[in-house]
Amino acid sequence: MDKVNFDVVSLYPNAFDNLNNMGVITRAIKNQLISINIINLREYGEGSYKQVDDLPYGGGSGMLLKPEPIFNAFESIQKFDNNVTLLMTPQGKVIKQNDLSRWSNYDQVILICGQYEGFDERVRCIADEEVSLGDFILTGGEIPAMSIINGVTRLIPGTLGDINSLVSESHNNGLLEYPQYTRPAKFRGMEVPSILLSGNHKEIYDWREREMIKRTSNRRNDLIASKNFKNVPVSKRAKEDKNDSMRFRIVNEYDNYPDW
Repeated sequence: MDKVNFDVVSLYPNAFDNLNNMGVITRAIKNQLISINIINLREYGEGSYKQVDDLPYGGGSGMLLKPEPIFNAFESIQKFDNNVTLLMTPQGKVIKQNDLSRWSNYDQVILICGQYEGFDERVRCIADEEVSLGDFILTGGEIPAMSIINGVTRLIPGTLGDINSLVSESHNNGLLEYPQYTRPAKFRGMEVPSILLSGNHKEIYDWREREMIKRTSNRRNDLIASKNFKNVPVSKRAKEDKNDSMRFRIVNEYDNYPDW
């Protein structure tokens, strides 16, 4: 795969202008690792007013995006053989890191942004997947679409200066990343853990492994029970840390943390 091509159907195409001013995205565009094509949904509206929305059948508040403009905009896109179409909707599956990794293997990612109170139900048949940033409502699908473009782009080889920086990031292996420090070694009474200054790479590795377990169990108890976490290979010492943390968490009433 030489490039990931993003095609975005949106009623507010100008919302994506800032993507050209983000370091990683800008570099990926310049190096032809990605392309971003924004399709203005308004151009496919009906009549002299370019209507894209209408009242819902059966009554109700707000307006719905009509199916015709979305279908016409979608069909105007030249399709690659290896493509996936994603529909931005709060009813969709919450995006995880492994989704971004999976989508980075496509030659083309088509993103359809919802708006207003949503879209005509018949639009759903276009999409391969319906996706969401989380269990909350935004004014439209533009921010989720930009998040997907950002998250997928940084996984493309050649985008980041150091590809190894992706290895231990939060969520890549079902765990949150370990604490990180840089100079100075002491700042306002807060000191860098001595193990990180020891130069003993084996002990540093073990410490980081334990800290990932501890941080995940303290901050994201939902990940502890997940399949991904159960499949993570950890040392006997790390397993003991996890068990200790789990025993502590049983009596902790603050178990619910928001997704971020």
